[in-house]
Amino acid sequence: MSDGRLPVRRRWIGWTIGAFLALLLVAIGWVTVRGIGAVNDLQDVADGATQLKKTIAAGDLDGAEPIARSVAHSAASAADLTSDPVWQAFGLVPWLGPNFRAVSEIADIADSVSTDALAPLLEVADGLDLASLGFVGGTIDLAPFAEIEKPLGTASTALGTAELQARRIDADATLPPLAEAIDQMRSAVTEAATAVGALHGAAVLLPTMLGGEGPRNYVLAMQNNAELRSSGGIIGSVALLHAENGKITLQKQASTRDFPALDTPLPLSDSTVALFEDRPGRFLQNITSIPDFTEAGETIAARWTGRFGGTVDGVIAVDAIVAENLMAVTGDLTFGPFTATAENITGILLSEIYAAVPDPAVQDEIFAQAAGALFSAALSGGDPKALIGALAESAEEGRIRIWSAHEDEEEFLASSALGGTIPEDDADATYVGVLINDSTGGKMDYYARGAFSTSVGTCNGAPTTQVQVTWTNAAPADAATSLPAYVTGDGYYGVPAGTVRTLIAVYGPAGATPSHIDRDGEEEGVQTAMLDGRSVVQHEVSLAPGESTTITVEYQGTGAGERLTEILHTPLVDEPDATRKPLTCAS
Repeated sequence: MSDGRLPVRRRWIGWTIGAFLALLLVAIGWVTVRGIGAVNDLQDVADGATQLKKTIAAGDLDGAEPIARSVAHSAASAADLTSDPVWQAFGLVPWLGPNFRAVSEIADIADSVSTDALAPLLEVADGLDLASLGFVGGTIDLAPFAEIEKPLGTASTALGTAELQARRIDADATLPPLAEAIDQMRSAVTEAATAVGALHGAAVLLPTMLGGEGPRNYVLAMQNNAELRSSGGIIGSVALLHAENGKITLQKQASTRDFPALDTPLPLSDSTVALFEDRPGRFLQNITSIPDFTEAGETIAARWTGRFGGTVDGVIAVDAIVAENLMAVTGDLTFGPFTATAENITGILLSEIYAAVPDPAVQDEIFAQAAGALFSAALSGGDPKALIGALAESAEEGRIRIWSAHEDEEEFLASSALGGTIPEDDADATYVGVLINDSTGGKMDYYARGAFSTSVGTCNGAPTTQVQVTWTNAAPADAATSLPAYVTGDGYYGVPAGTVRTLIAVYGPAGATPSHIDRDGEEEGVQTAMLDGRSVVQHEVSLAPGESTTITVEYQGTGAGERLTEILHTPLVDEPDATRKPLTCAS
């Protein structure tokens, strides 16, 4: 006869379940309380960082120090709240786990940045005159850079590590509000890493590159984005800069008319010849078609010395949008028949000048006047901090590229965005790219518009990276008659006036090969080449005003399908949309 009690085994199961549920409730309550505290701490970090940025920018170091201490305290608290075993265990739970891990990683990033980067940056700020950055009367005081190089290097390394850690967070696996916060944090860390990296690079390079250890000469190549080339635009004019003891002077200006085509081309890499034949080796205007600025810079230097002799220590290439960014600081300029502002300088240099001044020789003179006026204004006027900010913005967009004839400097430059090289793929980033080169023979790319996207996933059971390029001719419908012949090319190279003809090259991850290629869903003949171990596919497209086309290339094999894939591209007149989309297999 039963005594009404459950068997021992069943009672044990019941006790176990009850204990588990009790522990689970306690754990949920634990992580909830700690999570609320961590979120509050991270909000304090974000608010403090914004306040700190404004305070340092204003030169108020006394006010910056207590804010920095508060930011560091909040970051350390957030990291502590999200690092205990219970929180880490919830990071293993399906679906919820990525959210817990992401919060832990954000807190850890905030803690490491405040500890390893913020303190050295304040030390640098305290040792450098924020009002002038050593820049007085066209001369840069090089002495402080030796003192700030080490702390800047420490901060740059810490921010670089934080940037990589932020990139590794799988935001796609988190809830939308957290994914948005992750994106904002990534942008902030990337912005800081770029700015501090640029300052560290300046501290390393400027003392020697600006003639602190002997005079230097640099060729300045100005690119015109209205006729696109791989690194920005066709070379329109060149100048020689002289640097000595921190003082920079403009020594000589020249136009492309001073550099006639060579009967025997300069030596070029196999990849350059495969894509562009020997034209970059024969015509100065086409040297910036070369995808790698290590090769392009050396070739520009060779053309200058071949024409004018002397010694060239380096080459600096800038495009027309750099003028717009600088003029936002320097103010208006007058040259030729134009009065230019930051708002209209791009339109003048890339479009209006051809209607107002039909003679190409006079155009060259006005371009030289504009370059000289901007150079003088940048050296003699404007807030130095704002000028550096304008240059940093231009460099971030790939609009400034530098090559040095000095091996140690070139090695440093080649590892940075300023070097204009194609980065190597690694565990933290895989790169694909789009190179745009005009073949219209005019200045129609002022009206061209681009949109680029990447997609990663699996197609036919294989990891796949897809790159799409949409290219549009936004010129007016009557471009053939309303635009100057010099702009349309007037059919001189077999392209109907108003039409844009463009070479569009797409390269994939190192080691991957194209598995599918189409243009608007149809296959057509393409050029192929290899670029530093990357497969390149190049289309030549012709678009009448209003027409658009989309090129799709899918890559499979080594490096394909990697989540952390970035797209690099030729800088255009208008920054293109460069997005990541869900993968829809074309093949």
